Amino acid sequence: MNAPTTPAAPAKRPAGRGRNLELSEELKAYKGVWVFVEHDRGHVHSVSWELLGEARKLADTLGSPVGAVLLGGADEHLDKFAAEAISFGADTVYIVTDPVLKGYRNEPFTKGLTDLVNKYKPEILLLGATSQGRDLAGSVATTLLTGLTADCTELNIDPVSKALAATRPTFGGSLYCTIMTLAYRPQMATVRPRVMLMPKADSSRTGTLVHDTLGMVETQIVTKLLDFIADAHSNKINLPYADVIVSGGKGLKNPDNFKLVFELARVLGGEVGATRPVVQAGWVEAERQVGQTGKTVRPKLYIAAGISGAVQHRVGMEGSDVIVAINTDPNAPIFEFAHYGIVGNAMLVLPALTKAFAEHLSKRSALVA
Repeated sequence: MNAPTTPAAPAKRPAGRGRNLELSEELKAYKGVWVFVEHDRGHVHSVSWELLGEARKLADTLGSPVGAVLLGGADEHLDKFAAEAISFGADTVYIVTDPVLKGYRNEPFTKGLTDLVNKYKPEILLLGATSQGRDLAGSVATTLLTGLTADCTELNIDPVSKALAATRPTFGGSLYCTIMTLAYRPQMATVRPRVMLMPKADSSRTGTLVHDTLGMVETQIVTKLLDFIADAHSNKINLPYADVIVSGGKGLKNPDNFKLVFELARVLGGEVGATRPVVQAGWVEAERQVGQTGKTVRPKLYIAAGISGAVQHRVGMEGSDVIVAINTDPNAPIFEFAHYGIVGNAMLVLPALTKAFAEHLSKRSALVA
């Protein structure tokens, strides 16, 4: 009698095989780079213009047009914003005007943006990583069943696949990863304010306005906008747009020594920044944190005192025009990308800088007078 045989185990499929990474014929028709233009209470968020400058570079690489999307109410000056978008690089501005779009709400904005994407088929869609942009991007990507890369620090076009190569920090900021959405369209990404350079406006540029409709009524929307209450402290600390920032890290040892950072910033007319450990220790407010989980800044002068320069902090300030680092460790990572380095005790160097700047600025004021 023959012994029973054990069925052979099915061959394991190699990791990464079997998934379709090719675009369907339908998705190959998607062309163009779009930017969602965020506006509120009569003002466009500057991150939208920063993204239009980046979209122009990506589109030029692909040989594609640049589109901008504006959603809002009838009295929100959308045509004026559209003209600005064209001056910053847009070729076509898609405008949807409807009473239910006055003031941001997720439901009507998601429908408005997804309807436009399904109708005009852009291959790339960029949004600012603001409170509104993050909320909207997630809903739109989910509705369109496509990929979304959040909080990107760099955007490029992959030379082989021609896909959007979106780079962002990962593993707590210790590594960078580049993500590509190969088999889905549109490819979506969000970028924080001040990560990209602000483009120069060109008032001589011309473009096309495309007006569309929403087809949604108020009774279909669950959320109601009752009132807008401005944060009384929203402009108190404005790190992303400061020209001078003096930042301190745990190398300053204690909160009393951190006061030296405030003194130098006051003399220079700048803002005070901090690393995540300093904020977690309660030395300063969370609004002063610079880095991956804090603010992204691009000042003319960034002075880093007692900061080692870990990648989590670097991603938030490496776009500064001039970086001056003060650290006792000559091998600190921050010296690898700082423009000027001072190897020394920050508790001694900061008061010396404060005194020197105060004397210099006082003499300059006297000469001007």
